[in-house]
Amino acid sequence: MSKRVLISGALGHMGQAVLASLNAGDGSLVPAVGIDLQKGVFPGALFSSADQVDVPFDVAIDFSRPAAAMAVLDLCLREKKPLVIGTTGLGEGEMARLKEASQVIPVFFSRNMSLGVNLQLALVQAATRVLGDAFDPEIVETHHNLKVDAPSGTALMLAEAIEGARAGESELVFGRHETNKRRAREEIGIHSLRGGNKAGEHSVYFLGTDEEIIITHRAGSKRVFADGAVKAAAFLLEQRPGFYTMKDVIRM
Repeated sequence: MSKRVLISGALGHMGQAVLASLNAGDGSLVPAVGIDLQKGVFPGALFSSADQVDVPFDVAIDFSRPAAAMAVLDLCLREKKPLVIGTTGLGEGEMARLKEASQVIPVFFSRNMSLGVNLQLALVQAATRVLGDAFDPEIVETHHNLKVDAPSGTALMLAEAIEGARAGESELVFGRHETNKRRAREEIGIHSLRGGNKAGEHSVYFLGTDEEIIITHRAGSKRVFADGAVKAAAFLLEQRPGFYTMKDVIRM
């Protein structure tokens, strides 16, 4: 029997990519419920807010905004259903709520659902350990002109990967237009570009003396993130309450 999926942000770019991924799948997961403030065509029941949802679902996938994501979290807690969160820009308080909820329901969170990006994270950690302080790490991310948050969640994941592999302290520096000082050894620079319809590109530069290493991931479309979210939803349906990430899914 097919499992019914609730898509939060159903009519947005990512919501539509998730819908396409579900429709192209094996039928084990099907779109059943949508939540979005916009008006449009959705194959199942469509609601403007989480508190209006009154039809059954088995798992939820959220690509919306932080406030809407927390409303979907409350809905999943009431219904005791698993939740996949792909929304970025969540603050410390919102992350704490996800961790608390994971004691009751399975919660999956990743700032990037792509398998390729998660491989990039592992490569960046390995490079940081090998290169040490002899190379300066800088992160450049490029996205379409409609993306709201900057830096991207993936850029922050890459920075965390570098921090985790470093022996000493790190300082994140977001651009340098007002710093007017020399680069400190502990810095990790993060720079955001916005324009066109680019799905997403992340490059980590390791800049040394007379040489540089660049580890880049390019997404050709949002479908790569949607496919990862659908895979995560299928994974969660078989899990007990807990907090899960893409590392857990890749181990399947």
